[in-house]
Amino acid sequence: MKNQIKILIYVSSVIFLSACSSTNKMTMGVTTPAKVFLSSDVKNIGIINRSIPSKENQELDKIDQILSAEGRNLDEKGAEAAISSLSSELSMIKNFDDIKILENIEGVKSGLAVLPATLSWEMIDQLCKENNVDVILSLAFYDTDTKTAYKVTTMPLENNLGVKVDVPAQEVTLNTLVTCGWRLYDPQSKLVIDDYQYNKKMVFTGKGINPLKAIEAVKRRNETIQEYSRNVGIAYANRYIPNKVRISRDYYITGTDNFKIAQRRALTGDWIGAADLWKQELNSTDLKILGRANYNMAISSEINGDLDQAIKYASSAYTDYENKLALDYVNILKHRKMQSQILEEQLSN
Repeated sequence: MKNQIKILIYVSSVIFLSACSSTNKMTMGVTTPAKVFLSSDVKNIGIINRSIPSKENQELDKIDQILSAEGRNLDEKGAEAAISSLSSELSMIKNFDDIKILENIEGVKSGLAVLPATLSWEMIDQLCKENNVDVILSLAFYDTDTKTAYKVTTMPLENNLGVKVDVPAQEVTLNTLVTCGWRLYDPQSKLVIDDYQYNKKMVFTGKGINPLKAIEAVKRRNETIQEYSRNVGIAYANRYIPNKVRISRDYYITGTDNFKIAQRRALTGDWIGAADLWKQELNSTDLKILGRANYNMAISSEINGDLDQAIKYASSAYTDYENKLALDYVNILKHRKMQSQILEEQLSN
């Protein structure tokens, strides 16, 4: 009974607070600029794999493989999967003439699970000229570091009579950290345009009558890491295109009957009708109502794509009528305007 009373009080409180709230939340879709911008002059891309061990680092890499219990060629296959999916995705989402995977380049190899030093611009220029590409996209490093833990347990096993009985067993846990880093070199500006890393922790467990059998039971690790590597390549390619996201805004729903009616119109998607009522409140003599009306008109202007007018309304709401929400909103709108200008530049190239 007490629990039911507590639940009733909680639900009643939520309903009461919702009813008393002066604002409501709406969401809308916007397009944001690509995180990485390539000019229209870039037609050919060269992709290199620096994660392959160089000769001087091979011994260190072998020790690392033993200590972290890595499967044979797991790093190599994971890196290849990431590069292959990146190349395929870029060819679909951007209008490039050619995307080349440059192989067997000893001078760029690193093979360490850390971000290596940037390549020299002499090397970048040479790679671009020799392979007729405009920029170099580098898988700077790729590593699967695995730590292994064992514990004694039991597992069901059929005996000679076909009856399952619990027998002593070993349980192995493989904690694998996959790290992957990309760099984009532009020989024209002599700038590393992008430098981005991905990290993913994965845990795999398996049981067996001995430690080796337990490790064999963790068969899905390689497949999971391969799939993640392919997704990393796709995710990185998407840094080169504009993104569609949803943003949220609060708007005022109380103060006058017009605000209440406007809310109902907004809930049905009639934002033009809601704005007609908010605009009427711009003639109010109440400073608080004027602040809310200007703020809501800023929301309406943003919905219509007129960011300059939205900034004017929001600025007026704050400076003239001391609306508390308006100052943060002005800064949000200014950032959106800057992002829109970047987006226009990207789309015009």
